[in-house]
Amino acid sequence: MENQPALRGALGLYTVIFITFLYAPFIVLAILSFQSGPEGGPQFPIIHWSIYWYKHLFGLTPPSRVAPLPIGDALIRSLILAFATMVTSTLLGTLTAQAFRRRFTGSGLVFYLVVLGMMVPGVLVGLGVALVSTYLGVDRSWWGTTFLVHVVYTFPFAFLVMLAVLNRFDRSVEEAAWALGVPPARTFRKITFPLIFPGVLSAMLFAFTLSYDEFPRTLFAAGGDLTLPLAIYGTFSVEIHPNIFAFGVLTTLFSFAILAVYGLLMAMSVRRARRVAIQEEIA
Repeated sequence: MENQPALRGALGLYTVIFITFLYAPFIVLAILSFQSGPEGGPQFPIIHWSIYWYKHLFGLTPPSRVAPLPIGDALIRSLILAFATMVTSTLLGTLTAQAFRRRFTGSGLVFYLVVLGMMVPGVLVGLGVALVSTYLGVDRSWWGTTFLVHVVYTFPFAFLVMLAVLNRFDRSVEEAAWALGVPPARTFRKITFPLIFPGVLSAMLFAFTLSYDEFPRTLFAAGGDLTLPLAIYGTFSVEIHPNIFAFGVLTTLFSFAILAVYGLLMAMSVRRARRVAIQEEIA
């Protein structure tokens, strides 16, 4: 690798192109969100810079022809739904991965049935749930049918993350605790869970972000109460205003904040694991 400057240059160029492609939309959103109001539209270059559209999001501007984004209730629904999905999917993923630490009859079939939830197209899943709900006379709602659809979708991701973590787990640690007479439940709570906690955090992050941003499955399964992606789509399909760009910037910053919290918790977990390892070596 060190003797192949052309290959290193190509990989470096690919990295630059990838990062540019990944963050260029956010940069464009950020620039367009600072247009002047209240009559501003998507225009570039910016003639007058202001934070008008950020104030517009919070109702701090005089009434104008641009209606406020209907994000209040939709945002609360999406956060509650994402949190409930995160807890449920992470719990199911951890328990299922724990079961796969030992081979059992039909484990291969069960594995593919679980993974199937992330492979089936979201539009087909959402449409199927809508048709079944209509046939059975069940009302579609964000807390009912949509929650089930989101769990089916995010559960495989949490399962695969925890399966990878538990496959690298040293079983001798648990066996030593069992040999000392520690019950399995206490062993999991005091020994296993602290060691796999970074994987649990990763599974939680996957489940939360996937549920928070999910659109095609939610489109058919949500019913009359809109989640945040559906509310934004409904506004975006009528007319584009810079308040959507401003909200996109705030949403992206919220995602970065979640990643920062995730990184902080991960660093604390790794530091704690190292401290425990050092104490064991000293003992």
